[in-house]
Amino acid sequence: MLNFNVPPVKNSTGEPVWKVLIYDRFGQDIISPLLSVKELRDMGITLHLLLHSDRDAIPDVPAVYFVMPTEENIDRMCQDLRNQLYESYYLNFISAISRSKLEDIANAAIGANAVTQVAKVFDQYLNFITLEDDMFVLCNQNKELVSYRAINRPDITDTEMETIMDTIVDSLFCFFVTLGAIPIIRCSRGTAAEMVAVKLDKKLRENLRDARNSLFTGDTLGAGQFSFQRPLLVLVDRNIDLATPLHHTWTYQALVHDVLDFHLNRVNLEESAGTESTPAGARPKKKNKKSYDLTTSDKFWQKHKGSPFPEVAESVQQELESYRAQEDEVKRLKSIMGIEGEDEGAISMLSDNTAKLTSAVSSLPELLEKKRLIDLHTNVATAVLEHIKSRKLDVYFEYEEKIMSKSTLDKSLLDMISDPDAGTPEDKMRLFLIYYISSAQAPSEIDLEQYKKALMDAGCNLAPLSYIKQWKAFTKMASAPTSYGNATPKPLGLFSRVMNTGSQFVMEGVKNLVLKQQNLPVTRILDNLMEMKSNPETDDYRYFDPKMLRGSDSSVPRNKNPFQEAIVFVVGGGNYIEYQNLIDYIKGKQGKHVLYGCSELFNATQFIKQLSQLGQK
Repeated sequence: MLNFNVPPVKNSTGEPVWKVLIYDRFGQDIISPLLSVKELRDMGITLHLLLHSDRDAIPDVPAVYFVMPTEENIDRMCQDLRNQLYESYYLNFISAISRSKLEDIANAAIGANAVTQVAKVFDQYLNFITLEDDMFVLCNQNKELVSYRAINRPDITDTEMETIMDTIVDSLFCFFVTLGAIPIIRCSRGTAAEMVAVKLDKKLRENLRDARNSLFTGDTLGAGQFSFQRPLLVLVDRNIDLATPLHHTWTYQALVHDVLDFHLNRVNLEESAGTESTPAGARPKKKNKKSYDLTTSDKFWQKHKGSPFPEVAESVQQELESYRAQEDEVKRLKSIMGIEGEDEGAISMLSDNTAKLTSAVSSLPELLEKKRLIDLHTNVATAVLEHIKSRKLDVYFEYEEKIMSKSTLDKSLLDMISDPDAGTPEDKMRLFLIYYISSAQAPSEIDLEQYKKALMDAGCNLAPLSYIKQWKAFTKMASAPTSYGNATPKPLGLFSRVMNTGSQFVMEGVKNLVLKQQNLPVTRILDNLMEMKSNPETDDYRYFDPKMLRGSDSSVPRNKNPFQEAIVFVVGGGNYIEYQNLIDYIKGKQGKHVLYGCSELFNATQFIKQLSQLGQK
């Protein structure tokens, strides 16, 4: 698309064609996790501007538009044509544009005498946001429209529900057009996930039947990695497992998302101003806001985002030590040769003994990049560590794991809630909700009152509980509580490297917990369906195959072979804990791939907020 919708020629030495990229907020959210400003520049994008900002005319430059086909976007594009802002226009719509809106643009182009300048109009079918190679989320703008709360509102009307489902299906349809594959769909009955499945099946089916305009024929098919075998799409409903999104976590990426402001792969930190005392009466120093991108090109992040936190702290420390050793080596070589302060030019002039130094110096950019990543992760990990220590998150994590795996508890829940030193009111609420959701028998009224009082005393808002209470009463009729496996984290000995005094991370008192792989409900459902295991949990899941001429309402899979590729999609919102759990599960299966998608990505704070809105009378 950025190359005017023709495949870029590899190994061409020529300059790229310079152009302007115009996007709306939706386009911005889709591009920003994928391409950095530098990468855009390498593709010839000199300026990238929001459609609805004040833009000056740049008459001799082509413009690539990447926007949603909404009423106001179309109006603005017509206005651009009339004002003759650019040399030529390449219009790319994130989601398919309707015939009538296309006519509006055509009319404007004729009116502005700019028909020849509109070079291309494309439907890109890209209405979803890719956060990782194996993870996507539907939308970020207006995500409250498809949120858990929106789907589960008691007073929702049928038409509102239809609109939400259509929005979700539109994005999933784009996702499969991009993959170039028609999935086999499985979903649980009687949930929002089933509504999505029915609509998606219908939409894929209609597109396949329309031979002239089918998006799944010819050259695009097989462009996907899955040409020889079709993927399985498992649609699950958030309601099958409400405990996991509330769970305190112990792996790096999930912790960053839980305790910091982490959004579309960027984390925003407030740097605490230096500790030096400010003179009395002076204004307190303003906190610096720093933001870091945690991307696929960050090797440390890729390697450790799924590791338990103590391991991350230890690895940062190791990286730092190896970096310092390398840095010292460069300094040493320079001083031997007596060119302490010389510039790089002088170095390359010396012929002998320079081989060593040249290699040391040529590794400088690499060293600097390494240094940047070490600093970044030192800052991020330190910020996470502050939360762990001040809120005793390790204690919460361990305790919740025990509740979820029905192990014996070493401390009463009441004590945990009433302990003033452990956690924020929200932490306590999360813990209690997990206990409430996971318990086979709901606590008696007397006990419940006691818990409620303790929670109130701790400053908790009880609204989420009243929603979960209704939810539990309702689900009790539907199914038994989900089990979470029975592995509890084992504390290892105290941290070796991190405990010694030279470390940057003061980990005293933080437990070194190691995770045991256990499958969360979503992973377990995937395992049953992907491996074709018979299990009461998933046996009545509906089966759709959009390629079959007649849709049949069956639960009996036609295909009896296990799948190699699967996509799990959670209707009602997902989280990094589940994502990580799936990734860990699939690591053990050779040659198999899983993608995780969700209608929105939320952390426990955002989820609790939605629950309390649902619980408010």
